Amino acid sequence: MTGLVEAAWRKILMAAEDPTRLVGSQFVEPYAEMVRAAYAEPRLRQLFPWTGMWELHFSRCTEIRYTWDIPYVAPAKDGRFLVSGPSRAESVGHADTVEGAIAMVVERLPPDCGRAFVGTSEQLAAHERARDTR
Repeated sequence: MTGLVEAAWRKILMAAEDPTRLVGSQFVEPYAEMVRAAYAEPRLRQLFPWTGMWELHFSRCTEIRYTWDIPYVAPAKDGRFLVSGPSRAESVGHADTVEGAIAMVVERLPPDCGRAFVGTSEQLAAHERARDTR
C-alpha cells in the first residue's frame, strides 16, 4: 500500500469514528461500520478511498480525476446498504449487511485490479496501454 493510500484511509477512518460528526444523522453509525468493513477487506484497502454524501468510493489511482470503474457503497435509509456504480446511473443492489455490501463491491472489481496507481486516471490509462503493448 502506498503512503498516499494509507494516509487517505487513516483520514477517512478517523473522520468516521469522530463522535461529533453530524450527531443525529441516521447514517453516522452505519457509515462508520461501512468504512471499517471496507478497510478490513485487503482488496479494497489497496485502493484509494474517497467519500462524499455518505458514499464510500474506491479509485485505482490516487489523484483527481479518480477512476469510476468500481462500485461504491452507502448506507440506505431503511438500514441496509446500497451498492451502486460504477457510474451514478447504475445500481448493483441492496445488501442487508455491511459485509454483504462489501462483498458485492469486491465481486465487481475490474480484472487485474491491484494497488492504486500514484497519479491521475489519465496517467493510469497511459500506463496500462504501455504495459499492454509490451
